[in-house]
Amino acid sequence: MNKQLLWLPVVAFGATVAALGQTQPSKVGVINIQSAIISTKDGQKAAADLAAKYEPRRKNIETRSGEIGSLKERLSKGANTMSEDAKQALVREIDTKTRSLQRDTEDAQTEFDQEQSKVLQELGQKMMAVIDKYARDNGFTLILDVGAPQNPVLYASNNIDITNEIVALYDKNAPTAAPAAAPAARPATPTRPATKK
Repeated sequence: MNKQLLWLPVVAFGATVAALGQTQPSKVGVINIQSAIISTKDGQKAAADLAAKYEPRRKNIETRSGEIGSLKERLSKGANTMSEDAKQALVREIDTKTRSLQRDTEDAQTEFDQEQSKVLQELGQKMMAVIDKYARDNGFTLILDVGAPQNPVLYASNNIDITNEIVALYDKNAPTAAPAAAPAARPATPTRPATKK
């Protein structure tokens, strides 16, 4: 995807903030939050712990992959000299080991991704608290995550929220919608005169 297109939301937001800045001074900051998280001491420790935890599985997968490569090489070299039964047995063994390795690799990757996501979420919550405090303490009105163009806003001061003003301006300038049709008038039901007992 074109990197210029990814910056469009950030540029549009910047233009909005610049327009707002004409009425009040604005201070905008940018951060790559994922890079910031993994650069912290906690992030580096979490990455090292995760890598150490999955290292035995990675080595096992690598070893098994090498074994399959050796079996394939043996099949290739012996294609002309092996009996048909021996070839078929070797092909079945390669297929079985390949499927098993593929399943185990996918399982390991899924588990790794889930654990990594959990760690990043925990660290991300701590990082957001730091960003929020930093923004308030240093007078920022907006902080954008340049690493997430789909959802770049990490912090926005309530002072720059123009939602209500835009709704009011729209309603003021928009053609008035036709009023809802009043329900058809029902004929009045005559009330019975009270009967004296």
